[in-house]
Order: sequence, then C-alpha cells, then structure tokens
Amino acid sequence: MKVILIENIKGTGKKDEIKDLKDGFASFLIKSKKAVAYTQKSNEVLASQIKERKETEEELILSCTKLKEKLETMKLVFKVNTGANGKVFGSITTKQISEELEKKKINVDKKIIEINNINTLGTHIAKINLHKKVVANLEIVLEEVK
Repeated sequence: MKVILIENIKGTGKKDEIKDLKDGFASFLIKSKKAVAYTQKSNEVLASQIKERKETEEELILSCTKLKEKLETMKLVFKVNTGANGKVFGSITTKQISEELEKKKINVDKKIIEINNINTLGTHIAKINLHKKVVANLEIVLEEVK
C-alpha cells in the first residue's frame, strides 16, 4: 500500500516521502496519524504544501539577508574598564551584544550569536547565525574608559 509520511519514521522514511509499505504497517501508520493513504488528491495536497513551505523559506531567507546587510554596516562600541597592560576586566558576552542591538531596535536572540572570548581592547567580529544559509558578521569594538 502506498502512503505519504506525515512525520519522520525511523527505519521507514522522512516526512513527505511517498513509500510503498506492507498493508498492515501502512494501516497502523494511517491510524496513528503518521501517514496518509496515497491518492491523486493527497499527492496534490502534498505538492501544494511543499511549494508553500518553499516560498515561506525563501521569504525568511530574504528578510534574514536584509537584516544581515544592516548588521554588517553597524559597529557596536563597548566602553570597558582595564587594568595593567590594557587587560580588560571580564569580557563581553552574547547577552550584552543582544541588549545593545535591542537598544538599536534590532531583536537578535543571544543564542544565535557566536563570539570568541572578547576580552582585549580593539576590534572583534561576532558571528550572528540568522538562518542556516545566512550568517552576519558584526563588528564589536572595545574601548578603554577614560
């Protein structure tokens, strides 16, 4: 019996795949709402859902790309206290970067920001993973408090 999988099923297939399974197993999957019987109508519905998801994904990538362009023209400046030899007390965190962006009306979750130990004066780069296909590089500058 041919079915269209509604979710990933270990050992059987991934979501949206059309599989030819044994009747008993196919009936079990249909009853447990993990698959639907393959018909011309269900195949058309699947095609329209895949097209809709693809369009939504493209819109998301476009909006992320616009945000990336905006972020890459920015420079965040942090005033920090330093000790001997210009050593910074503490370091800049993803939370601080997120809060600073929020002040500029840009909402970026701290979990998608990647930084390498920002604890020296000067310019650093923070990677912001906006989407699996869109990564922005944000310039972070640490300046000494005078």
